[in-house]
Amino acid sequence: MKLAYPAFFYTEDNGSCSVVIPDLGGCATQGRTLAEAMEMAVDAASGWLLCSVEEGEDIPQPSDIMSMQPEYPNGFSSIILVDLDEYSKTHSEKAVKKTLTIPSWVNEAAERKGINFSAVLKDAIIHQLQA
Repeated sequence: MKLAYPAFFYTEDNGSCSVVIPDLGGCATQGRTLAEAMEMAVDAASGWLLCSVEEGEDIPQPSDIMSMQPEYPNGFSSIILVDLDEYSKTHSEKAVKKTLTIPSWVNEAAERKGINFSAVLKDAIIHQLQA
């Protein structure tokens, strides 16, 4: 799902750039440069939206950029594009069910010890990915 939200960019005295995305509860971020601030805005908005989706909340509809004005005179408005499907591939914490086959004796011994199969498997896969 691709979404386009208006964002306000403000140049700071030190040359950095702050960003506010009003439709997302005032989601805000910043960057050392305008280019970095634009990247950070997409990342912040993507994270905000993914969290909302995973918590079962409705996603706010984007406002019409033509009906909005920056709050401060040193700002300008622009559209940021969020590809929520792509972002969720690498940032989602949503669990995915997998089927596991192990010997019966391993299952029984692990259950007696109270081993959490999902936690062990997740930790082992993460360890393998980092190797």
